[in-house]
Amino acid sequence: MQSAAPTNYHKLNVEYDVKRAGSQAIPEHVQDQAQAIVERFNKKIDRAHHCSYVARYKGKYLYLDRDDGGYVSHICRLTYTGEMNAWEFTIYKYSDGRYDPEEWFFPGSEKLDGTIEGAMKAGLEAYPP
Repeated sequence: MQSAAPTNYHKLNVEYDVKRAGSQAIPEHVQDQAQAIVERFNKKIDRAHHCSYVARYKGKYLYLDRDDGGYVSHICRLTYTGEMNAWEFTIYKYSDGRYDPEEWFFPGSEKLDGTIEGAMKAGLEAYPP
């Protein structure tokens, strides 16, 4: 006879799945949603700034680079947390040549709200085209 699972068994599995989700690749349907957000944003900013964001995906990261008239530069990296409105933001620091999660004092940081659009708005101020 099989014994009953402890009352907190489901809770432990849910917590484990949430922790694992943070280390897995961004699901394809989320990448599709992210790409649509980037394309909508690009339509808005192209008229004013003559630039566009380019999305790259690697594992749990969404990299947002920007094409400023043929020159593509790193702007930021977003970490997928399992929710579309709760991305973790990391800016690219050209002075160090790396993405720096400890850097929070830069122009545009007030635009960060966990969304992809907020990250792109912050990137326009941190690194003007």
